[in-house]
Amino acid sequence: MELEIKVREAHEGDLAILVLNNQALAIETEDLQLNKVVLKKGIEQALKRKECHYFVATIEGEVAGQTMITYEWSDWRNGIIWWMQSVYVLPDFRKQGVFRELFSHIEIRARGHKEVKALRLYVMQNNNAGKRTYQSMGMNNSGYIVYEKEEFS
Repeated sequence: MELEIKVREAHEGDLAILVLNNQALAIETEDLQLNKVVLKKGIEQALKRKECHYFVATIEGEVAGQTMITYEWSDWRNGIIWWMQSVYVLPDFRKQGVFRELFSHIEIRARGHKEVKALRLYVMQNNNAGKRTYQSMGMNNSGYIVYEKEEFS
């Protein structure tokens, strides 16, 4: 029997599960323990900001996965790139099409906005399962390496 996966925009009522999922994501992918207070405030802000959209995939009303999109202006493309971030599928729901539904939902929305020129995400170099999943969705390694300098507050 095929599961019915529904995707919807996240709301404040999803805050607790989004915090838990992001904590799990950070531990699984980067062996990183996030500050729960900072994370909660960050997700609260993301849920309010016009340039951020969190989406959750649900199965029988239970959140099974999530992702967030943020916007980047591209002068080279004279348009917007949507970055998919905080991609997480709970372990019990993996390999059941949850990410595929999230991705498809976002791709359909992107195609409906002529200013959106690309979908992007970043993935840890050692996340081979993630890379295989993203390639199966038609995404390609862009060749970019992301550099970062942290904490400017």
